Amino acid sequence: MSLPSVGGASRDGYGNALLRLADDPRVVVLEADLGKSTKSCHFREKFPERTVSLGIAEQNMMLVAAGMASSGKIPFASTFAIFTERAFEQIRNGVARPGLQVHICGSHGGIHTGSDGSSAQTIEDLAVYRSIPKMTVIHPCDDLSAEELTVQLLNLEGPSYMRTGRNKVPRMYDEESKLDLRIGTGSVLEEGNDVAIIACGVMVGLACEAASTLSEEGIGCTVVDMHTIKPLDDNLLARLSKQCGCFVSAEDHSVIGGLGGALAEWLSSNNPIPLEMVGVKDRFGESGGVSELMIEIGLTSESICEAARKCIDRKNAA
Repeated sequence: MSLPSVGGASRDGYGNALLRLADDPRVVVLEADLGKSTKSCHFREKFPERTVSLGIAEQNMMLVAAGMASSGKIPFASTFAIFTERAFEQIRNGVARPGLQVHICGSHGGIHTGSDGSSAQTIEDLAVYRSIPKMTVIHPCDDLSAEELTVQLLNLEGPSYMRTGRNKVPRMYDEESKLDLRIGTGSVLEEGNDVAIIACGVMVGLACEAASTLSEEGIGCTVVDMHTIKPLDDNLLARLSKQCGCFVSAEDHSVIGGLGGALAEWLSSNNPIPLEMVGVKDRFGESGGVSELMIEIGLTSESICEAARKCIDRKNAA
């Protein structure tokens, strides 16, 4: 696969999607003093009468969103991913338990946030929200996929959590291919029979880099953008578990409870083949440049290559 040039950050796609959704008068946007960073500011500029700025009061924002959803509106509430966790109780009891259509966006997730440091580098958010019943969990890999998946939330029943990223990354899609994306359906970017590399977020581009390196060694990789962490694409996993016989997960998130954890749960109940996880290994991040942090924590294309080789060896030894 030939990787396109660097596009925008996935948070830019979220902001663009809100403008596309503006034609539906039910759509309202809620902010917690970070609209410029989450990119909801573009909606606020054009539709101030449909934007509610709550200030630094995330718990209140989620309950206001719940009230609006119960009154026929479709709220999109955004802040930094780490700050959404302040409102866990309100999201659980006020939004998810009654199954309200509130769409939460957590920006600046993961180690890729960089110099903001460990207090802001959310490495547990996907696991937290995946554990809440009725909650759909999405982590797009680029700006175009974030835009398309956000637009699709308009017709999604129940609540959702989407994690977006701060920094620009290579685009995995273009204006035509993004139209094939569907919430709950993994996107196959490359096909191979030796190992399936299943990634989300910023790790999707690195998974494609790893697949290119491994192909030079004669290893054929299927690369999947598993943008929807919950619900997982059961049909795709069933096909790939038989086709490839081993999985590698790649995520800018803790290996506990995130994409890797979700795959481990699925495999243990369906087809217990080898799985190697590339992600944050039960630790917090730290402050530093994005590239040096990704290397320090092992979130690199070479880490994916090493995991794939190990996984294939395990498969062959079985």
